[in-house]
Amino acid sequence: MTRDHVGLPYSGATPDGLRGYEAALHQLSCYVDDPVAAADEAIAASPGMPMGHVLRAWLHLLGTEPTGIAVAQSSCATAAALPANERERQHLRAASLLGQGHWHAAARVLEDLSPREPHDLLALIAGHQLDFFTGDSRMLRDRIARALTRWDHAMPGYHSVLSMHAFGLEETADYVAAERAGRRALELEPRDGWAWHAVAHVHEMRHEPQAGVRWLADHRRTWSEGSFFAVHNTWHLALFQLELDRVDEVLRLYDEAIGGTGSSLMLDLVDATAMLWRLRLRDIDAGERWQALAQRWRECATPGLYAFNDFHFMLALVGAGQEAGQRELLQAQADACERDDGNARFTREVGEPATRAIHAFGQGDYAGCAARLRDIRSRSHAFGGSHAQRDVIDLTLIGAAERSGDGDLARGLRDERALRRPGRY
Repeated sequence: MTRDHVGLPYSGATPDGLRGYEAALHQLSCYVDDPVAAADEAIAASPGMPMGHVLRAWLHLLGTEPTGIAVAQSSCATAAALPANERERQHLRAASLLGQGHWHAAARVLEDLSPREPHDLLALIAGHQLDFFTGDSRMLRDRIARALTRWDHAMPGYHSVLSMHAFGLEETADYVAAERAGRRALELEPRDGWAWHAVAHVHEMRHEPQAGVRWLADHRRTWSEGSFFAVHNTWHLALFQLELDRVDEVLRLYDEAIGGTGSSLMLDLVDATAMLWRLRLRDIDAGERWQALAQRWRECATPGLYAFNDFHFMLALVGAGQEAGQRELLQAQADACERDDGNARFTREVGEPATRAIHAFGQGDYAGCAARLRDIRSRSHAFGGSHAQRDVIDLTLIGAAERSGDGDLARGLRDERALRRPGRY
């Protein structure tokens, strides 16, 4: 049986097929180039290799793209007809569960797989992303920690394990260790987009906008070239610039590399929308950008599929003033709550009340918006994203409190926010 560079066996793999698989996995671990094309090449070389098809499924699932689900389900069906070992069958089970919308069950299958096969980098990456999409900050750290001691710097992919651990450490507020791990990952692999991202989050959470600008702006060519994480890391750079009140630079970055690219990928639309909404909360006119953004959402999104995306879809529709689309989205969320899948849970617990809060904001019902957001903000992690992304909920709550005339609440929220920033005492 053909084995990879860390000794894992691959059923049905030819040497060429395995080389293609490992190339795709490396690209995925750095978030660069075109891992889907590399996976397709691996499948062409080894059509009987189940992990080639499973990798293709993961690549089409982890972007939360509506069109990716059918592709992933087809890939899983092909893999299911092939001979496979136990590790490969567990991967197939997890990918199949996610393809059916069972986010938490898929994450648990991979959680159980990784202690037995700690060198399976794909299991760690897919599991880490599932922890992100389900908002499980502790598992973002601990899933990787359970495997980390079984790795060393000489092993291919070690940089990725370090960068994932760095992000988990950041999301659990261990900022010193997070920055150290992220920087070490980049010493091993300068193109690791997740490592650049993890350290950017550290600067965001420590409220270090000047350091954040230096971190990203000074190395932009390294982390952006050929990276499908370039939009998100540019979003972080724009956040730092916004904190420094450099609005012209924020708009320039938006037009150049966030919203103005015309990308219709869900993750890119989320970033573009979150940036424009922050500008709206500051009463900064984004002009026709809202209309173009809302149009891309309406062309590409499937409402009711993933609550975190729905929330941002509503931000875009409110920003563009498209009331008919807002009503359609609310109905889609109501329908989603009736299903038996992971998104029904996301939507019931957080997504639906958060989206209704944004709808209320758009209607000028700022008191109603504030009331809904106060009800869910302590559990908002349950519908995914990072602390930096979910910060838009607190920012909107402050904005709603101010606009509703509740000065005491707004002042209290601002004081609370200030105390989370370093240097207060």
